[in-house]
Amino acid sequence: MTNNTINLIDTDRIIEMAWEDRTPFEAIQFQFGLTEHEVIVLMRSQLKRSSFNLWRKRVNSGVSQKHIVKRVEGIDRFKCTLQRTITMNKISKRR
Repeated sequence: MTNNTINLIDTDRIIEMAWEDRTPFEAIQFQFGLTEHEVIVLMRSQLKRSSFNLWRKRVNSGVSQKHIVKRVEGIDRFKCTLQRTITMNKISKRR
């Protein structure tokens, strides 16, 4: 899937997944067919420069586990167990 064929809903979901610390680039590639480089290009084109810089800094820090090889043993899922259903860019509040 190239950036030209990604619809708005998929673009929003890819950006959301890219911001999540525990969602690896491999999960984005599995679901949407975008490589890490393509995700970076998409993020650069969709975010403000300062937001993109913050995202890149976070991805390259020790906090983010965006690469499977950097993940802690025992993490074998793509989403947090506390995450509720996602409806059109609005994540339901935890109760």
